[in-house]
Amino acid sequence: MTKLCGKRLNNHEELELVREDLLKHRNSGTKSVCVCVGPGCAAKGANRLYELFCEAVRQSDSKVKVEAKSVGCHGLCECGPIILIQPGDIFYQRVEEPDVAEIFRETVLSDRIVERLLHEDPSTGEKARSPDEIPFYKAQNRIALAYNGLIDPANIEDYIAAGGYTALPKALTTMTSEEIIAEVELAGLRGRGGGGFPTARKWRSCRESDGSPKYVICNGDEGDPGAFMDRAIMEGNPHSVIEGMVIGAYAIGSSQGYIYVRNEYPLSVERLKEAIEQARQWGFLGEDILGSSFSFNIRINRGGGAFVCGESTALMASLEGRTGEPRAKYVHTVESGFRGKPTNLNNVETWTNIPPIINRGGEWFAGIGTEKSKGTKVFSLVGNVVNTGLVEVPMGITLRRIIDEIGGGVRDGKRFKAVQTGGPSGGCIPSEHLDARVDFDELTKLGSMMGSGGMIVMDEGTCMVRVARYFTEFLQKESCGKCTPCREGLAQMLHILNRITRGEGDVGDIEELGVLAELLEGTALCALGKTAANPVLSTIRYFRDEYDAHILDRHCPAKECRGLFRYEIDAEACKACGICLKNCPEDAITGEKEVPHVINQEKCTLCGICWEKCPFTAVLKV
Repeated sequence: MTKLCGKRLNNHEELELVREDLLKHRNSGTKSVCVCVGPGCAAKGANRLYELFCEAVRQSDSKVKVEAKSVGCHGLCECGPIILIQPGDIFYQRVEEPDVAEIFRETVLSDRIVERLLHEDPSTGEKARSPDEIPFYKAQNRIALAYNGLIDPANIEDYIAAGGYTALPKALTTMTSEEIIAEVELAGLRGRGGGGFPTARKWRSCRESDGSPKYVICNGDEGDPGAFMDRAIMEGNPHSVIEGMVIGAYAIGSSQGYIYVRNEYPLSVERLKEAIEQARQWGFLGEDILGSSFSFNIRINRGGGAFVCGESTALMASLEGRTGEPRAKYVHTVESGFRGKPTNLNNVETWTNIPPIINRGGEWFAGIGTEKSKGTKVFSLVGNVVNTGLVEVPMGITLRRIIDEIGGGVRDGKRFKAVQTGGPSGGCIPSEHLDARVDFDELTKLGSMMGSGGMIVMDEGTCMVRVARYFTEFLQKESCGKCTPCREGLAQMLHILNRITRGEGDVGDIEELGVLAELLEGTALCALGKTAANPVLSTIRYFRDEYDAHILDRHCPAKECRGLFRYEIDAEACKACGICLKNCPEDAITGEKEVPHVINQEKCTLCGICWEKCPFTAVLKV
């Protein structure tokens, strides 16, 4: 290895020497066992698998050079823990502790495939050896997630060897600030945090604003239910965020940056701290970066524990040590933001897109996506879908392709009902719009939004009134309460939805919800309040019949709202086993051997225990 490794680099030439040396070393017959320790895999014991592989490497007396690496989220969380063997791109899924020795012996040391651990397509039965052969990955275009699952996030050498930190010297030595911004403008990159504001326009406005110093902030306060896109990037490839921020800071004229990380992401904080220290040691951060005259530093701040702190002005207030409350938008943060100075804020995914844009050009990035929504978007695909996980797709792909082709369709053969996009302030899109394109404008037309990238799939058994109530309750609890429309309007909307789901709705409730929604959109102080009614409005728009059934018929068609359906025993399916009778806490079930049991509706409290315990699915919701 070159003597430059691990030392502060002073120019692009030294960086390339290091990269060449690293690649030469890594191409000398070394095999890598990449263990995904992303949130999904870690929850299934991946960290223990990594320890076992490390132990296997230590104890091996083979001449084969082997390294075990813990890597970030690979994407297909449903099939975790995931192990990737390089070279060869061998993809193993649902790996358990007893499998470690076999993988190490057969694949790592002997180049034989463990067939039973390969991914199998449920529709064709075909087995895939590499991610490229798996339908989940085929339709994706990974730019922000390009290195996730391949590099060790705690090792800067992995990032450099993979091509990391090549955009930074190019920007510092061959481009002016205006040329960088022009390249981002040509790319058509819009903010990936939810607002979709043109990134280049924000950068230029901040650079041209009077006032000094200027600040650059990365928003990693990801609070949407079911969303983990930014978390996966921070934990799987933190150096891409840092490189993007340094380039942006150079273009804007900033010497100080902050990464604001959600308090519930301790591993993200740890990974970013390690990456910042390594970047500073190697000369990618700090004074005179890569021997240039440009200096830039980054600090990490943990979030204030509130969903509203993801809003730009509330985030900056929290960063200043004040209560995380938003302010009126007529004063732009690019003119007066953090500490009253010009401030540029973008989210994690936006910053991660900057290095590839600088390396490959804005025209390349703009060639992906639609006319007004360029590039790719990362989504967390969750809910009632077969393949839950993290996906990155080109803008303009249809919802149907994401859910059916990548997601594998709805679980358990049930019918698709709706997909909720955009987080708690997004809307629910029904089956008739599954062929709609996924981009900023099309989703807005449908009453939803892109948001930061949450995508929750719902099946036929989902009550859409309960969905609206759930997200309204979430937003009501997370509202800072600073402005009256949001504080009182959301509370009143939740009160109405609670009554409807209890079977106490009145004629006129839907109209009243519409009035409150209009009030919120027109008068709330920040985006949380202005978009808070989207779940309610979209469900009324597409599922009005369910609201009418709750209010007029006192019945929940999806049989989810307690009190608006009842349990009955199917006499033909009942085997008279007595399990439901024994478990009923109210003695509401009667029956004898070989005689179908019956539920006394007057005694039944709708607890659902009989439905859960019946092994023959003889208890029905009606």
